Amino acid sequence: MPNEIRDQPEAVYVMCNKSNRVLYTGVTSDLLARVFEHRWQRDPDAFTSRHRVTELVNFELTGSITAAIERERQIKAGSRVKKVALIEAANPEWRDLAAEW
Repeated sequence: MPNEIRDQPEAVYVMCNKSNRVLYTGVTSDLLARVFEHRWQRDPDAFTSRHRVTELVNFELTGSITAAIERERQIKAGSRVKKVALIEAANPEWRDLAAEW
């Protein structure tokens, strides 16, 4: 796991399912734990569990949880096209960024 995630855990993140058809944007104060909660489908009734959203494809570390929430609102307000552009700007291959954590 990269050191910057441990040092600055507040983050806004985008996850998708294996086919990249479903996108989920969230905010957390512990990115590592949150990604694993999605992967392990802790809540079987949750949107991410029902749609098998398990791949971390984008994240931005922020200085505070307030900044992360504001950025989450910006991302969620955008269209799917804007979300795809955001992902592809940093991760054009849609790699699972947490695959090696």
